[in-house]
Amino acid sequence: MDDRTGDFSFLPPSLRAERLGEIAVLRLNRPEKRNALDDPTVEGIEAFFTALPEDIRAVVLAGEGEHFSAGLDLSELAERDVFAGIEHSRSWHRIFERMQFGEVPVVAVLHGAVIGGGLELAAAAHVRVAERSAFYALPEASRGIFVGGGGSVRLPPLIGVACMMDLMLTGRTLDAEDGQAIGLTQYLVEAGEGMAKGLELAKRIASNAPFTNYAVMHLLPRIAGSDPAAGLVIEALAAAIAQGDEEAKARMKAFLQKRAPKVVRS
Repeated sequence: MDDRTGDFSFLPPSLRAERLGEIAVLRLNRPEKRNALDDPTVEGIEAFFTALPEDIRAVVLAGEGEHFSAGLDLSELAERDVFAGIEHSRSWHRIFERMQFGEVPVVAVLHGAVIGGGLELAAAAHVRVAERSAFYALPEASRGIFVGGGGSVRLPPLIGVACMMDLMLTGRTLDAEDGQAIGLTQYLVEAGEGMAKGLELAKRIASNAPFTNYAVMHLLPRIAGSDPAAGLVIEALAAAIAQGDEEAKARMKAFLQKRAPKVVRS
């Protein structure tokens, strides 16, 4: 990738990307397959996040066509034995973790089908915006399989173990309003407004101090999963590092001198 031009030509045809200043937009580009995730697509996601230019500050992830992603391309399961299945699942774990614990926050814009592996991919993002067309499901049980892209780790903190059990055992489908109500998404917008909202949020995120974004992405989830005493120590260290940063000092000075905006109701 060329840092100056944002050349994403190394990506497979199933992905399309562009650069908008400090924001990179990555789109799943298999609309004829409802953006089902095959190996070249998932490996391309890893390549994209590995090769992001240093001056990109946030990413928006979306899907082309009528759907975000209908999940794993099941045609790829036909010839896998157990060991190959384990290796395949672990590769998804590595790749989605590269996104979740990468260099910059990711805003996922969801519409249409957000199913199975597509939902697992969305769960690896940091902020999720849903259009009212979005619907969610985990149909693995009806296919005789189990989640393999990190869903059993990332989804329960968002929606709870009981809700995930329900989705998997009964094949229940949640609509966009349901997903918003249970905490799967943070924002709900009308049809066609998802990308604009995603870009608005990404620009807001990009304006933050880089270390603060890093701490939110890397430390906050680990603090939440640790015992309280360890979490408080990590928090204290992060707070001290953040306030000691030269950019943080300049921002605080600007605020105290009334040169920075105050928090108001949105």
